[in-house]
Amino acid sequence: MFDLKTRDIKFLQGVGLQRATLLGKELEIFSLQDLLYYFPYKYVDRSRLYYIHEIDGNMPYIQLKGEILSFETIGEGRNRRLVAHFSDGTGVVDLVWFQGIKYLTGRYKVHEEYIVFGKPTVFNGRVNVAHPDIEPAGNLTLSLMGLQPYYNTTEKMKRAGLNSHAMEKLVKNAFALLREPVRETLSPGIVEKHHLMALDDALRQIHFPQNPELLRKAQYRLKFEELFYVQLNILRYAKDRQQKYRGLYFERVGEIFNTFYTQNLPFQLTNAQKRVIKEIRKDVGSGRQMNRLLQGDVGSGKTLVALMSMLIALDNGFQACLMAPTEILATQHYETISQLLFGMNVSVELLTGSVKGKKREHILRTLLTGETRILIGTHAVLEDTVGFSSLGMVVIDEQHRFGVAQRAKLWNKNITPPHVLVMTATPIPRTLAMTLYGDLDVSVIDELPPGRKPVQTIHQFDNRRAGLYAGIRKQIAEGRQVYIVYPLIKESEKIDIKNLEEGYAHVCEEFPDCRVSKVHGKMKPSEKDEEMQRFVNGETQIMVATTVIEVGVNVPNASVMVIENAERFGLSQLHQLRGRVGRGAEQSYCILVTSYKLSEDTRRRLEIMVQTNDGFEIAEADLKLRGPGDLEGTQQSGIAFDLKIADLARDGQLLQYVRNVAAELLEHDPSCSSTENEIVWRQLYALRKTHVNWAAIS
Repeated sequence: MFDLKTRDIKFLQGVGLQRATLLGKELEIFSLQDLLYYFPYKYVDRSRLYYIHEIDGNMPYIQLKGEILSFETIGEGRNRRLVAHFSDGTGVVDLVWFQGIKYLTGRYKVHEEYIVFGKPTVFNGRVNVAHPDIEPAGNLTLSLMGLQPYYNTTEKMKRAGLNSHAMEKLVKNAFALLREPVRETLSPGIVEKHHLMALDDALRQIHFPQNPELLRKAQYRLKFEELFYVQLNILRYAKDRQQKYRGLYFERVGEIFNTFYTQNLPFQLTNAQKRVIKEIRKDVGSGRQMNRLLQGDVGSGKTLVALMSMLIALDNGFQACLMAPTEILATQHYETISQLLFGMNVSVELLTGSVKGKKREHILRTLLTGETRILIGTHAVLEDTVGFSSLGMVVIDEQHRFGVAQRAKLWNKNITPPHVLVMTATPIPRTLAMTLYGDLDVSVIDELPPGRKPVQTIHQFDNRRAGLYAGIRKQIAEGRQVYIVYPLIKESEKIDIKNLEEGYAHVCEEFPDCRVSKVHGKMKPSEKDEEMQRFVNGETQIMVATTVIEVGVNVPNASVMVIENAERFGLSQLHQLRGRVGRGAEQSYCILVTSYKLSEDTRRRLEIMVQTNDGFEIAEADLKLRGPGDLEGTQQSGIAFDLKIADLARDGQLLQYVRNVAAELLEHDPSCSSTENEIVWRQLYALRKTHVNWAAIS
């Protein structure tokens, strides 16, 4: 039996060296296996014929049977087109070609019966079908044709004659080579128990479905398998790590924690915060290494939970460390935590890239002696020169800014790896969290601290500025501060910076009696920090900025967030920006300013923002609208695998189901050695070899 994986695509009939190079570059198709796993993106029903009098311009692809009455050539030069008037006796449609006119005129004959296939549109009151497929009526076998597959192809491929139809032919040629069924990749037990179609049937039906029901079964089988191996890999990885790394055992909650709880706690903990602290206490007291993801909306009190977890480490004679992605954020955490611990005998230090000389030496020395109990810092903490006397707890803020390799570096700072708490304010939908952070236990803070009012969100068109500015003046008169944010997107960076500069000049003109800060990513870090600091201290009333202010900066006095060109932001980003206000007890507002011209998707995004403040609802909606590949953070946090057919947005229930199947399998076969699962372990091993470091999905 030949191996699909090792059969080079260039030897397939219809490919050759040139096309093989193109398929590799454009679609990463190198072998017959890659080709059979390049699935169609849609199907067109060729199992019925339509009459011309039934059709209009809003229909999908259709099939007609009739004859060409006459041909005519219309227009000159580049506008020249060939039109064939086609009739089935119930009406007439125009078949139109803009290319290959010479070749076509001799090819089709008047008054012979043809089957025409294409997408109807209406132009000048007449139904047109542009560049249709045409074949002699004698070739038609309706029911056998079933659903016709359509494959995504690139411009370069089309120029080389590799359009969807050509891809369909290549897949047919590949199947024609197979002398026996494609080798099964799931154990007979799993296939039987979960009523799955055999792999060979599923691959044939996904490319050439005989009917919609068989197509559905094929899709289900292939999605099941894809998600099953992703989850099995994650769960096995997590299990391996649990066995490999014993955790530090924190047996007591002692004096430091209790003093803080009874004397320094600024307000009552919410029930959600209490629940999460209980989960963390259970983890650190179990003797296993904790790896927990803490999700909570902006302002839900994650920092307080993180601090209390660090105090448990201190009570057990260990040090703790908190890492943030930027200096500004690290400094803010340092100030918040120093304030919360005021009057307690706990030494806290801040280590960032700009801490130099004697100060740096002092910090490095006191970390090694154990005098410094809590270290807060940026990537600088990862440097080899930074050592601890006994690191017991690591908190990582905004996980997706730190890669797996960086997290591993922190583990090596102690003989037994420290406990890890990962925090994120980007709410991640459950399905995505199970895949991106499948090896982490997830805790959620899903209520805001008392006294916080939800931010009121308003969508406004940009021709109604007078009212907008009047509202801003009123807030400033009451002593509040305002953010005005402009988009900054790599492709149009120059234009965006220009828009920001113009916006800044315009704001200064509109508000002559206000002081205005300006911040964008092209400024030097020191200038940026200085401008931010002026706003934080209340020296400026308005901050004009790009999205650099998205993560973390805390200005309780800011009550208005104006987002210009809101149509250019994704949902999660809009939600993150909105989280910059509403941090004090006053009512806050988020104004989404857009032009009138909006796509359906954009309209939907803005409606969701106006309707809800729930970050998880927004993340779910974002996942459905944009797909997982584009979600903030997923690229950095490493979906190291490429889903070919499953969709994390739509297949959430299936994902949960296969995760349970994978967990059950691991429970019954922890050593991965039982003969009935031999196929499964072999396939997992093969997948791990072909994909870039699957172990890094965490």
